[in-house]
Amino acid sequence: MKRLKFIGSSLDDLRNFPDDARKAAGFDLYAVQCGLEPGDWKPMPAIGHGVKEIRIHVLGEWRVIYVAKFEDTVYVLHSFQKKSRKTSQQDVELARKRYKQIGE
Repeated sequence: MKRLKFIGSSLDDLRNFPDDARKAAGFDLYAVQCGLEPGDWKPMPAIGHGVKEIRIHVLGEWRVIYVAKFEDTVYVLHSFQKKSRKTSQQDVELARKRYKQIGE
């Protein structure tokens, strides 16, 4: 199983999700650690190679952006509530910045 590493404030942000959304995110991240796909996700190539977004539809819309292409670690780049149809440029830029911090 891959280890989970949170970049920046992503862990604190995830802890601020409502309980049911946080549990859903935890379940999906565990699946990713085990080499499986989360229940609902989409690729995020605009952020970086191998970056994906977990989509959680519980008490609103919640997102966890991560990268699992590395052999032993899943990096969580950003966790946030999505408030509009399109992911905000600010959220994309923050995830892109954190992706660059872990290196390619």
